[in-house]
Amino acid sequence: MENTNEIICKDLSLKETAKFLKKHDNFVILTHASPDGDTLGAGYALFYGLKEIGKIAAVICADVIPKKYGYFVHETDNVDSSKATIIAVDVATKALLGSLSEEFGDNVDLCIDHHISNSRYAKNLYLDAEASATCEIIYELLECMHVNINNNAAKAMYTGIATDTGCFKYSNVTAKTHIIASKLYEYDIDAATINKIMFDTKSRKLLELERMVLDTAEYHFDNKCILLSVTAEMQEKTGCSGSDLEGIAVISRSVEGVLAGISIKQTGDNEYKISLRTYPPLNASEICKMIGGGGHNSAAGATVHGTLEEVKAMVLDAVKKNMEESDARVSSSK
Repeated sequence: MENTNEIICKDLSLKETAKFLKKHDNFVILTHASPDGDTLGAGYALFYGLKEIGKIAAVICADVIPKKYGYFVHETDNVDSSKATIIAVDVATKALLGSLSEEFGDNVDLCIDHHISNSRYAKNLYLDAEASATCEIIYELLECMHVNINNNAAKAMYTGIATDTGCFKYSNVTAKTHIIASKLYEYDIDAATINKIMFDTKSRKLLELERMVLDTAEYHFDNKCILLSVTAEMQEKTGCSGSDLEGIAVISRSVEGVLAGISIKQTGDNEYKISLRTYPPLNASEICKMIGGGGHNSAAGATVHGTLEEVKAMVLDAVKKNMEESDARVSSSK
């Protein structure tokens, strides 16, 4: 029997998305669980923009928002979700909504995203896979709507663009990325302070966790792959968890000769979050699709279940297959 409840996703243009937002008045804006700078920046920048044109909106996240984002994260409106238009920003699949998925996963009216792996779960989708960050899209959207951009919105968008590009170091950076960033400098954003908070500040407990992770680092496939594990025991010993672990995935990018950097973080009993970073010819999105996830060509992720050793084997097998398909010269299994 045909599934009549299957959502038919309609693709929108930038102008159609702007028109959609102007048409409605009450919004719930969803960010993904384990929030990063881009999902929060996009959610709050959209909130501030909608407020400028008299709309009512709330920003909701399944997890606690880290205090470090306090320079643009402020209280939003109280909105009755049963009567609101539901928007998801930077959320490629409904599973990424975390505990909010059950309530909102099948009821998202509009998704605004830049992930090529978007699963098209929303009723309407504005997807720009060429954008370096969802915040880059939000900037263009607010301009298209002729909305006044205030300093909080500018700080939020700069944060999202900076964090999703590794402070403008990653291959997803384009000329448009720099043009938008330069326009955001016209506002009172204090980019130097934002960059210090996002990239140059670590707690002593995080340094201890990184030491533990590096002590147990594994190299595979002629040292072309590094695997970093963050167990529940490590998190308990150091007091690091959640957003504290964001930077672990970045460590592998700096190792000479590495094409694939895997970080495995324990998030529950037999549950692990995989973060993958790759360099050409490997494709992080294709690798993570093999294990039920997705993302970008150079950065992707997934949540998998099993013992740590089972999860390691699963991810390494997917990396090996992509290496073989891309002719990355895998000469051994490890």
